[in-house]
Amino acid sequence: MPRIIGIDLGTTNSLVAYVDEKIGLPRVIPDERGRVLLPSVVSFTPEGILVGEDARRQLVRRADATVYSVKRLMGRSYDDVKDELKYLPFTIVPGDGIVRIQAGGREVTPPEVSAVVLRALKDRAERAFDEPIEKAVVTVPAYFNDSQRQATRDAGRIAGLDVVRIVNEPTAASLAYGLDRLEHGIVAVYDLGGGTFDISILRVQEGIFEVLATNGDTHLGGDDFDRVLMLWLLEDVQARHHRELEGCGINLARDNDAMQELRLAAEAAKIRLSTEERTGLTLPFGEFTYRREITRADIERLIEPLVQKTLGPCRMALKDAGLGPDGIDEVVLVGGSTRVPLVRRRVQELFRKPPHSHLNPEEVVALGAAVQAGILAGGIRDMLLLDVTPLSLGIETLGGIVGVLIARNTTIPTSARELFTTSADGQTVVDMHVVQGERELAKDCRSLARFELRGIDPMPAGMPKIEVTFLIDADGLLQVTAKELRTGKAASIVVKPTYGLTEADVERMIEDSFTYAEADVETRLTIEARNEADTVITHVRRALAQAAHLTDAAERARIETALAELLRARGGDDRDLIIEKTTEVNRATERLAEAMMDAALRGAIESRRADEIMESS
Repeated sequence: MPRIIGIDLGTTNSLVAYVDEKIGLPRVIPDERGRVLLPSVVSFTPEGILVGEDARRQLVRRADATVYSVKRLMGRSYDDVKDELKYLPFTIVPGDGIVRIQAGGREVTPPEVSAVVLRALKDRAERAFDEPIEKAVVTVPAYFNDSQRQATRDAGRIAGLDVVRIVNEPTAASLAYGLDRLEHGIVAVYDLGGGTFDISILRVQEGIFEVLATNGDTHLGGDDFDRVLMLWLLEDVQARHHRELEGCGINLARDNDAMQELRLAAEAAKIRLSTEERTGLTLPFGEFTYRREITRADIERLIEPLVQKTLGPCRMALKDAGLGPDGIDEVVLVGGSTRVPLVRRRVQELFRKPPHSHLNPEEVVALGAAVQAGILAGGIRDMLLLDVTPLSLGIETLGGIVGVLIARNTTIPTSARELFTTSADGQTVVDMHVVQGERELAKDCRSLARFELRGIDPMPAGMPKIEVTFLIDADGLLQVTAKELRTGKAASIVVKPTYGLTEADVERMIEDSFTYAEADVETRLTIEARNEADTVITHVRRALAQAAHLTDAAERARIETALAELLRARGGDDRDLIIEKTTEVNRATERLAEAMMDAALRGAIESRRADEIMESS
C-alpha cells in the first residue's frame, strides 16, 4: 500500500504525522530545524511565495501581502465574512461566490493559500521518507459544512495530494487518545483551536469509536481571544498617547503595520499569561514607546464571553446524545487555546470532572489523522471509526419547506428513503432541490444541488409516487436518487458541493502549482540564506562593539572585510554566494568567539572568588 500521511490543517498552525510501523504509534514529522508546528501563514512577496515562520515574519513588514487564518474563509462567500473584514490586513474582493483575496499584487482564493501550507507539509514528509507522497488524510472542524469540506479537498488537489479521507478533528483526537488507553465509556472531546470550536461526544468500546453527537462554531477560537485583547490594547494606547498620535497625525486603527504589532503582542501576552499571573508589554511606535503590565485577570475578564460561547454547543451536543454531564466518563482537551486556564476551569465546571490533556493539545489532531491514515493503509486493523454527518440533509418540498431525510449527527455511512409526489395535475417533470442545514425553509439552508426527474406520466396531482433515496458513503459524499415507482423513471446525482471554484479553476491552480513549484522553493531557500546572514551580521557587529579589545588590528580588519563581502552578497540573489560568505564570516570570527568565551569564564571565576572572600570575611 502507498504511504498515507495525516495532516492537521489548522487555523494558526498545521502539522503532518505518520504511524511508525516499528512501534505502531503515530509521530509528528519535524522540519529540518526540529520544529513540528508550521504557522498557517503565507506571504506573497515580490521575490516569491513564503510559508510558515518565514511568512509570519512578514506580518509587520508586508501586512497587506501576508495571509493568515485563511481556514476561516474556506468555502465561504463574501457575505459570510464581510463583518470581520475590518480585522484583516489583506483585502477581500467583493463579489458573488467564493471569497477572493488580494495580497501582494495578486488575487488568490482560500484553497490556493491553504494549498501552499499543504504543499510545505507534503515536502516535509517527502524529505523525511525520501519518497514521493501522494495521499493524505486531512482533518477539518466537525461543524464544517459540505462546501468547506470540498474547499479543503480542492486545496489538497492543488497541493498535489489525493485527500483520501476527511476526518473531523475531535474524532481524530479521540483516535490518538485511544491508542494510549482503549477504555469502554463515553468521551467528550472539547476542541478549541485558533479559529474554530468543536465538541464531539463519542462512545469508545473495544477499538470502535462511534460519534454520538457533534456541535460547534466554525468562527470561534484563539484568534478571537487575540482580537479582543488587541482592541483593548489599542484603546489603551490611544488613551495614554493621544497627544503624540495627534501630533504626528497617526491613526493606529488604520495603520496595518501597527495593528499587526499589536496583534502579535496580544498573542504573545496571551500565551505567557497561560503559565504566569502577570506579564509586561513594551511596544515602540516611532514617536513614543507604549509600556504596561497585563495580568491574567485582565485577559480572563476580556475573553469570558467567548469562553461562555463555547459552552452552548457543549450543552446541545449532550442533549443530542441523550446524556447529561454525569453521563460523560472522560473529557479530552484538544487545540492550543485549551492551554488557557479559564477555558480549563469552565470545561471542568460544565462536565463536573477534570479534563485530560496528557497528550500535546496542539499535536493530538495530527496524530489522530495519522492513525486514520494507518487504518486506511491497512497497517492498523484493530480500530474502527464511525463518524457522523454534522448537518441535516433534505429535499425542498411544496411551499419551500425542507423535508429532512438524514438528520444531523447520523452515523455514516448511511442511507434514507422517503416518498414524495407531485403538486400539479399532469406534471411530467419534478425539480429536485437538495439542501443542507437546520432551518425549516429551504431559502435559509445551504443549496447543495439541483436536478430534474423527467418523463413522469401525466397524472392527477398526488398520484405519482416518487421515492427519493439519500446515500452517504464513508467519505461523506452524498448520492441522491429519485425514482417514480409507477413508471420506473429515475434520475440521480452525486452531490459534489460547489462554492465558486469550477473544475477548470482547480485544474488551472494545479498546473500553476507545478509551474511555479521550483521557483517557489528557490525563493524560500534564498530568503532562508538571507535570514541566516542577517543573524550572523547582527551577532558579529555586536561582538565587535563589545569585545574589540580582545583581538588585534589585523584580525579585526579580516573580520570587517569578510563582513563587508557578506553584506554585498546578501544584497543579491546568488544563494550559494550568500551561504559561502556567511561561512567565511563564521570562520573569520572563530578566534574572537573563543576569546570572548575565555573572558566570560575568567569573569565568572573572579566573581566567584570575590563572593567567597566576602563570605569568609
